[in-house]
Amino acid sequence: MSSHSDVGSCPGSKEHVANEVVDLDAEFGGTEARKKLERRLLWKLDLRMSILVVIYILNYIDRNNAGAARSRGLTADLHLNDQQFATLLSILYVGYIIMQIPSNMFLNYVGKPSLYLPGCMIVWGIISALTGITTNFTGALLTRFFLGFVEAAFFPGALFLISKWYKRTEIGFRTAILYCGNIISNAFGALIASGILGGMNNYLGHAAWRWLFYIEGALTVFVAICAIFILPDFPTTTKWLSDDERRLALRRMQEDAGVGDQNETEEGGRAHGLYLAVTDWKVWWFAMAVNAIVVSLSFNAYFPTLSATLGYNPTVSLLLVAPPFIFAVIVTFSLSRHSDYTQERFYHIIASYIGGILGFIIAICTMNTAARYVSLFLMAQSYAGLVVMLAWMSNSFPRPPSKRAVTLSIINGFSQLGNVAGSYIWPSKWGPTYRYSYGICIAATGVSIIMSWMFKEHLKTLNKELERKEQEQGIKEKGFRYLL
Repeated sequence: MSSHSDVGSCPGSKEHVANEVVDLDAEFGGTEARKKLERRLLWKLDLRMSILVVIYILNYIDRNNAGAARSRGLTADLHLNDQQFATLLSILYVGYIIMQIPSNMFLNYVGKPSLYLPGCMIVWGIISALTGITTNFTGALLTRFFLGFVEAAFFPGALFLISKWYKRTEIGFRTAILYCGNIISNAFGALIASGILGGMNNYLGHAAWRWLFYIEGALTVFVAICAIFILPDFPTTTKWLSDDERRLALRRMQEDAGVGDQNETEEGGRAHGLYLAVTDWKVWWFAMAVNAIVVSLSFNAYFPTLSATLGYNPTVSLLLVAPPFIFAVIVTFSLSRHSDYTQERFYHIIASYIGGILGFIIAICTMNTAARYVSLFLMAQSYAGLVVMLAWMSNSFPRPPSKRAVTLSIINGFSQLGNVAGSYIWPSKWGPTYRYSYGICIAATGVSIIMSWMFKEHLKTLNKELERKEQEQGIKEKGFRYLL
């Protein structure tokens, strides 16, 4: 990921006990030694975590390559109509939603993401490659269902892994880097698809779209095997940490939320975190807000189709997909970094969403080639708002870790219903203008903005309550506060 950190600006950890100043960093050799150790720890983590970006790129390429193959023989060879193709896209999210919660609960229990996540990745790479041998709708439907079933482990698992290592001042930027794997996959997935679909038709007797699944599935398996030796586990289970680094990693999490991130806040059995998450209305509210924005982002699966409305040949249309998403990566980095720096979430989120709404409006109002291409840039950058929203999610449900694991799964899984619904709002009969589709996207974005504002106002109330309790107890040092 990135070696940038905020440790250089962190004050030394000191505590006043019976009028004596106790240096809590003494076990690390003092404040300056701790800063040096912390920089080294973050450098190691960022370097190893960077493979999550590569995995996420392949995760989305494997998921979205059906969209690229749509106009290059997939629908004709499998005899698919519009409804059946939309079902192929949406069925993936059925398995994806089902497995979110049990997968993250299992990951929290075993504490071995370096084995669990790459293991799932190997399986989904094989399933993706098998899509290339299907000959009818039923075969393709089965491979897509099981692909989603196994892919479900990755994204909530990756978010949970990041939340076990990084503080609130760091997590937004790291989440942005991870999610840029998704955005980059939309750009370079189309470029890879363009090369394969344009140059391998009838190679060894196979259609080009079949080669797309074979090659990308094999690449996924190769990267997964490498990831086993690169990914970290949790602070207590990672073997390559020194004793000082392990203690510092645990201390950082404790300082960030005022309590440790292992078993300090755990009560009840293994299912207690599930109970806490399911009974917290804020989890479901946030999930619906994310779900709404995911509906509006459903254009990403049909982006090659939308770029084709500009009137160029299929190869050029696929190449035109890349620049808007490269722009989205730049906006995402900038917005997330500024959000972390200012420790503010809501206004950063809606700034991006409003830009997306402007893009939808432009696309509705004109068929001018230049204007519609600009609108694709504005649509794509709205991913930046979602990335800040995901960082806000991790900040808003900090402890206990078993609840956070389930919360991330519920919100991510529930939000995928937006992808299921979104698969059906881009029928060919609404093209080439897709005005009705863009109208639905505008409405969904508006719902997400309103729900996010109400969520922010509730967190503001909770912060006032926390402040009041501190004043009543005579605590002068400011404790944990929710980011707004």
